[in-house]
Amino acid sequence: MSGNSDSAAGTGAGTGTGISIGTAVEGDGLRRSLGFRDLVVYGLLFIAPMAPVGVFGTLDAKSHGAVALVYVIATIAMAFTAFSYAQMVKVVPQAGSVFAYARVGLGNGPGFIAGWMAMLDYLLIPAVAYLFSGIAMEALVPSVSRWVWTAIAVLVTTALNLWGVRAAARVGFLVLAMEIVVLLVFIVSAIVVLAQDGAQRGWLSPLTGDGSQGAFALSAVVGAVSVAVLSYLGFDAIASFAEEVTGGSAKVARAVLFCLALAGVLFIAQTYLVALLEPLSSAELAAEPGKQGSAFYDAVDSAVGDWLHDTVAVSKAIGAAFAALAGQAAAGRLLFAMARERRLPRALSRTDSGTPRVALLCAAVVTMVAAVWAARRDDGMDHLVSVVDIGALSAFVLLHASVVGWFVVRRAGGAVSWWRHVLIPVLGAAITVAVIVEAAGSAQVVGLIWFAVGLAVMFLQGARRGDS
Repeated sequence: MSGNSDSAAGTGAGTGTGISIGTAVEGDGLRRSLGFRDLVVYGLLFIAPMAPVGVFGTLDAKSHGAVALVYVIATIAMAFTAFSYAQMVKVVPQAGSVFAYARVGLGNGPGFIAGWMAMLDYLLIPAVAYLFSGIAMEALVPSVSRWVWTAIAVLVTTALNLWGVRAAARVGFLVLAMEIVVLLVFIVSAIVVLAQDGAQRGWLSPLTGDGSQGAFALSAVVGAVSVAVLSYLGFDAIASFAEEVTGGSAKVARAVLFCLALAGVLFIAQTYLVALLEPLSSAELAAEPGKQGSAFYDAVDSAVGDWLHDTVAVSKAIGAAFAALAGQAAAGRLLFAMARERRLPRALSRTDSGTPRVALLCAAVVTMVAAVWAARRDDGMDHLVSVVDIGALSAFVLLHASVVGWFVVRRAGGAVSWWRHVLIPVLGAAITVAVIVEAAGSAQVVGLIWFAVGLAVMFLQGARRGDS
């Protein structure tokens, strides 16, 4: 049985701009079946509990060895964005996340641009994860090309998403449990080795620097933070399931904050331990960039053994595919929400048994094309990674602006709290802009081009519909 969700979402008070907000109505077609645990599973799957593995060497070299401090600061920095999400999901408990928030806080135009920029992130981050899974599987089974593994990962996870959000969450929970177990095995093994053999570096060096590149430099740590915050991208996907959660939007807000805090603890713990095991100094890693990508694995090999290396590699291969599953699910909800507001083709707003299958299939096709294209090129990963993050960061800026717009400019949320509705979003926006400035030049160019295309689409829609 199929449903159609062409009508605009929400009932409740108007904003004075022709935008209505409130809880989703039954005709929207999404089924409420997710609990708090399911939301956290989706968020952690998208982030990946061992996300620092691939960037540890780079961050260690950039921060002069203070890599755990980098993640302490990055967690605090991203907390501003998580808090703004928690504020707005209570105002607009709808699918579409930042697209819906910017619409009510800033207006239809900024709302469309927020959704458009987030689309770049939600469609391509899964492609990066699928490619990572394909590369890892090719290393384990060299006789099969990585593009074949990549395509298989897309097909399997797409089937799970089409099965339904609840079923995907259940399978995702099992995968997440496996990743957590592997992480705990690493932590216990590292502690045993450190207790028996001692640390390769000073015990406080992951927080203060190893001294191999001179005295502690705050500027070096801040420069590394601009890279580390990208490890957290994905926790915001939780807000995309606001119409499918039981128990109200407060549960979504708690899940967003809890997921970020838990990810921060996991990231800090593993980078602290691996920094103590790292046989090379941060200066040596800085001098030999080729060793940075495998620094985490090399430290595990030398301190614990190949068996843990292989275990972590398998976990990362499976975990990456399911990180893409969570990203694809969030992308489908974003396309669904934008189509429901007639900002994308209306066919994307259709649901089938409570699942936006048309939107999910569209997201899967785009992701499949990008992932397989990249898998067939030696430089494919570099091309994808250089552009995926700029979309999310741009959307975060508009998220923070929507908090100020809703609570301070429009005064639609009752009494204004200057620290919740002004200080936190302003600081969050400033941090996000600083990260964008630090991004690669190619990513900035792609972001500007995507933004310009979004503006053109928006104005064409306004000309056709008569509502700029």
